[in-house]
Amino acid sequence: MAKFNLNINGEDKTVDVDPSTPLLWVLRDHLNLVGTKYGCGIAQCGACTVHFNGSAVRSCQLPVSSLEGSKIKTIEGLSENGDHPVQQAWLEIDVPQCGYCQAGQIMSASALLESNPNPSDEEIENAMNGNICRCGTYSRIKAAIKASKSQVA
Repeated sequence: MAKFNLNINGEDKTVDVDPSTPLLWVLRDHLNLVGTKYGCGIAQCGACTVHFNGSAVRSCQLPVSSLEGSKIKTIEGLSENGDHPVQQAWLEIDVPQCGYCQAGQIMSASALLESNPNPSDEEIENAMNGNICRCGTYSRIKAAIKASKSQVA
């Protein structure tokens, strides 16, 4: 076990875990931030997506030992009240069905819009590639990203 100082959602946290522990399990099991979901465990489905220094990454394969000095943002840190423009667009467009993948989808979409406020359809598709939705809500996901793209700062 080792102690790691992490910046999660703008707050400094210290955890005492095995250095190889994936960020996903630090978030869920040690910090009680359960919005980030476990999907496949091999970084292929996107359910565990968080922001790592502003970029969308899969937390299931990111060892806690590689995070010192980095800024991590989870779905809980995107907005206090669920009023981030992407979250609002998700509700307005009625994107979720089962909802399991949606935190990862929203985190990927918000990272895209923060780095590229006016993405083309192709850029949206490329950024969202790898975020799997078993319910097949891809057209609504794209519509929600387009609806929120002018509102994300």
